[in-house]
Amino acid sequence: MPYLNVVEVESGLASLATAFPATTDLIELPEPSVQGRTCHALRVGTHRLAPKDAVVLTGGVHAREWGSCEILVNLAADLLHAHAGGTGLAYGGTHFTADQVRTVVEELDVVVFPLVNPDGRRHSQTVAPGWRRNRNPAQSGGDPQAIGVDINRNFDFLFDFRTAFHPLAPVRVSDDPADPNQVYQGPEPFSEPETRNVRWLIEQFIRTRWFVDVHSYTQNMLYVWGDDDSQSDDPTRNFQNPAFDGKRGLRDDLLYAEFIPKPDADDAALLAQQFCKALKGVRGKVYTPKPAFDLYPTCGTSDDYTYARHIVGAGEERILAFTVEWGMDFHPPWPEMKNIVLDVDAGLVQFCLSTLS
Repeated sequence: MPYLNVVEVESGLASLATAFPATTDLIELPEPSVQGRTCHALRVGTHRLAPKDAVVLTGGVHAREWGSCEILVNLAADLLHAHAGGTGLAYGGTHFTADQVRTVVEELDVVVFPLVNPDGRRHSQTVAPGWRRNRNPAQSGGDPQAIGVDINRNFDFLFDFRTAFHPLAPVRVSDDPADPNQVYQGPEPFSEPETRNVRWLIEQFIRTRWFVDVHSYTQNMLYVWGDDDSQSDDPTRNFQNPAFDGKRGLRDDLLYAEFIPKPDADDAALLAQQFCKALKGVRGKVYTPKPAFDLYPTCGTSDDYTYARHIVGAGEERILAFTVEWGMDFHPPWPEMKNIVLDVDAGLVQFCLSTLS
């Protein structure tokens, strides 16, 4: 089986919804892509009158990271087939019992949105394999190399990076549409329909408690924060405090570190560790659980935005947020990608189980 194209990702979700009507809902996202494509997510879980706690999983944000879609479609299929058949799941050396599968499907809503950026994926698979962004031409000025916005820099978290970060911070973002690293953030937060669809999905599931965005590569399981080192001692050092503008984003300095309550930091680290442990059991691959800043400083990312929602908005629930960085290539040969799918899906099943413990 080769990588799925855009149509096949969507038809895969629709087929699962048709085959398992008692344990799925096919969800149409409200905004079509710039090129007019309609996106869908799939809720996996038994139906109840009251909402269940939800794990929201997104993928295909960066166009060239092809395997993220396959990871999430396969995860949904595995859970649904195993639950319907009353069987467990085996991923290499990592196994889950039928009771564990039943627990995930019956106690959680697992919401998979495997293809956030369909226009970008199509362009990457048919024209330019290294394409990262969406295909919005609005800010390009007619330059084909300046088309598109990096969806994972378009969320509303420290968007004004020139004010928020130290001038020497190597923050991986740009306000130049033609930036060669393809990290153009867009003209404003949530300027893109793809980003707004992710926000809508989180808001639609009012009991979202966990969020995982699936990316490649580096073999890491990242958790907040991404803008600076994390600390749990001084709550005044936080992204809303302008007193620290111009000080964020440097490593191993005393200027700034982003506050996170210790219980949240401990919970996030434990869930990331459990993911990596289960993944390693499949075939011995070692993924590293660590704060996102340890990779490089960022802003406008889905995970920082999602966790920050409960800090910014009164009444918002806390959502622990993560980013998986699978593999060591954006589109490895398919035989290796099949193995990566097993690795990451084992980690994600364990992640879901660990949220319930």
